[in-house]
Amino acid sequence: MSIGIGLIGTGWIGEQHVHRLANIVAGARVVAVSDIDPESAAAVAASVGARVVDTAERLIADPEVEAVVVTSWGPAHAEQVLHCIAAGKPVFCEKPLITETADGLRILKAEQAAGRRLVQVGFMRRYDPGYRQMKQVLDSGEIGEPLMAHCVHRNPNVREAYTTEMAAKDTAVHEVDAMRWLLGEEFATVQTVLPRKTSKRFPHLQDPQIFLFETVSGARVDVEAFVNCQYGYDIQCEIVGEDGAVRLPDPAAPVVRKAAKASAEIGQEFGDRFADAFDVELQDWVDHLLKGEEPTGPSSWDGFAATVVVDAAVRSLHSGEIVPIELPERPDFYA
Repeated sequence: MSIGIGLIGTGWIGEQHVHRLANIVAGARVVAVSDIDPESAAAVAASVGARVVDTAERLIADPEVEAVVVTSWGPAHAEQVLHCIAAGKPVFCEKPLITETADGLRILKAEQAAGRRLVQVGFMRRYDPGYRQMKQVLDSGEIGEPLMAHCVHRNPNVREAYTTEMAAKDTAVHEVDAMRWLLGEEFATVQTVLPRKTSKRFPHLQDPQIFLFETVSGARVDVEAFVNCQYGYDIQCEIVGEDGAVRLPDPAAPVVRKAAKASAEIGQEFGDRFADAFDVELQDWVDHLLKGEEPTGPSSWDGFAATVVVDAAVRSLHSGEIVPIELPERPDFYA
């Protein structure tokens, strides 16, 4: 038994997901591929024996396509997801779910009208073993009520097309979702603070940046986004509670002792750090589809809320002020 899956968008992440679905995830068949670049679509489709479909809309309507994976350009996600909901087909959408708040409200309304959850958003950190272990500790109450959290998101470098606003929208958005999930509450305010710029950056870019969040209950979360740190891809997280603290473990790596030093390698790409999490999230999504169940991963609400939060962070970037985060009340549908 397997699910016929159509993929929209054959960039790097799309190509990686096609490989996962065809070779790693049990119960999945990639049957159709679509991209605005027909040559890219043809190459990716040929690698897994799938058909090329010339438009996203035709792929979604294709009777052989039972579920859809969206990895296209971010601003195209909302309309493609809405087409999937209208067709009654489950859709796994890589972040961002939306780039405009109004589109998020449209998706929430459409999915609720459909009467069942059809959308899962690709926030893969919820499937990383370290983050899951942290969640278990927090939910057990072992460290008491969380008071503070400290997060670090560092990349060795970024391409020239990376913009200052992307530090919130493309980088820190992962911490935003992870902290909403770990702490079990929404953010109320954010302030973006700009340290001295690193010289190891393109001239147009403000790097690093620090985001200071306050949750609805008053917990404080700081997130460092430093995308030209030079030394590697480094993700850190510590949550401090009333009775103790829990820290995200570093990925397992052998320690080499030589020349009076002990050292371990640091990964260079996010794919190195979260490859297993990508595999697990897609397997979990497919497993629920095979059982005829709704997905239980990050929802449309999570995708919408994350965008509202990072949009507020961008406003603070430009104003320097503490910006309130104005989320509507979460519908019971997403409880």
